[in-house]
Amino acid sequence: MEQLIGQVLRKRYRIQSLLGQQKGRRTFLARDLETGSSVVLKLLFFAPDFTWDDLKLFEREAEVLKSLAHPRIPRYLDYFEVETGLGKGFALVQTYIEAKSLQDLLLSGYTFSEEDLKAIAKQILELLDYLHNRQPPIVHRDIKPSNILLGDRSGNSPGRVYLVDFGSVQTVMHQGTRTIVGTYGYMPPEQFGGNSTPASDLYAVGATLIYLATGEHPDQLPQQDMRIVFENRVNLSSNLINWLKLLTQPSVDRRLKSAKEALVALERLNLQQGTLSSVDKPFGSKVKLTSTHEMLEVFIPPRGFHPSLIFMIGFAIVWNSFLVVWYGIAFATWNSGGWLAALFAVCHLSVGISLIWGILFTLFGTVRLAITPSKIHLQYGIFGFRCFPSQTAVRERISKIECTSVSYKRDSDGDRVRVPPEINIWVGTKKFSLGGGDVLTEPELEWLAWELSSWLNLPVAKNG
Repeated sequence: MEQLIGQVLRKRYRIQSLLGQQKGRRTFLARDLETGSSVVLKLLFFAPDFTWDDLKLFEREAEVLKSLAHPRIPRYLDYFEVETGLGKGFALVQTYIEAKSLQDLLLSGYTFSEEDLKAIAKQILELLDYLHNRQPPIVHRDIKPSNILLGDRSGNSPGRVYLVDFGSVQTVMHQGTRTIVGTYGYMPPEQFGGNSTPASDLYAVGATLIYLATGEHPDQLPQQDMRIVFENRVNLSSNLINWLKLLTQPSVDRRLKSAKEALVALERLNLQQGTLSSVDKPFGSKVKLTSTHEMLEVFIPPRGFHPSLIFMIGFAIVWNSFLVVWYGIAFATWNSGGWLAALFAVCHLSVGISLIWGILFTLFGTVRLAITPSKIHLQYGIFGFRCFPSQTAVRERISKIECTSVSYKRDSDGDRVRVPPEINIWVGTKKFSLGGGDVLTEPELEWLAWELSSWLNLPVAKNG
């Protein structure tokens, strides 16, 4: 490419130096002779390695840049055919941003603190929120350290973030294209199949931040179940580590869905009581969880017989037998004050009914929680029938996920009573509870709290 240095294209753009090259294209720094400003000149030649997909992507990059107007994204300037000693092709001209890439900064010895990572992440996500909310939405598909520039650094600020190289970009109207583009290590699994969504860019953001934190390319880090294992190589808070895990979930259904959601979750990292710790489903659990982009559903089947029922059944037999005997005495002595004994038995009848109901629900009761984009719904059932009025509320009003520990309280007789742990989802002042009455084990509660936190993008508050 040295023979192109110094040449003037279209009687206006003087090529000064080579900035980079990829398959099918070359990128140069050039001088605009009309304005005197520096510009980026991209050339695509009909060379032996040329493919028609290269031309489609090149034209799409020009088309997308022409539609964008953001101070931290290169601006489209010109597009034309060229013919040089190297052959025919096309040229795309865009504004030049004088700043170093994250890749170059890291290789030069620059280290990024946790606050730097958060500040950079926030700016990248703001840029992606702008792109993903265009009509049609724009997916970059090649977020990586060399395509993110950092400029105007001063004081404690890492500087302004710029996003460049839209050569792999995809829009909704081009979803039919199955061209596999991107950079290994920063591409999520679905992108290898030619599928990309806004969540695909989020994975690449997470992988980029992991590279900045570890100094190692994501493809060089160990993997477990296709997930990047990086937590033992960084000195970051557990909240930030877990947020990065949410961004880089291999399954797109378990990943954060949008830049806006990722920004909201990032803002919540400073909540000391929050946690996003990744927890797997306990072995042997019969709880069924279904999680998609549109709905999360938890189904808790009947618990069946449990040793704790032995005491409950024994106490229920003794208590209800006592009431039966008491009723017999009351009716036998009705005319001599037995009605007072009957009144006493009626007042304590609720205890016996509660015991019987608790036994039946433990053996045969089910719980179903469903959360959709519009509502949250909780329903209890027994033998296939609803046994309590269902709870329903507006999903967007969900404000808190609370996980309680075992506690104790005094009952009406002053006895110390154990209160089992449970998960509470607060919707305003309304509480949706899972796991009360030892329906769930503590490992199951911890797992479900993690799943709810991941899906709702809310931290879990520990209570007790």
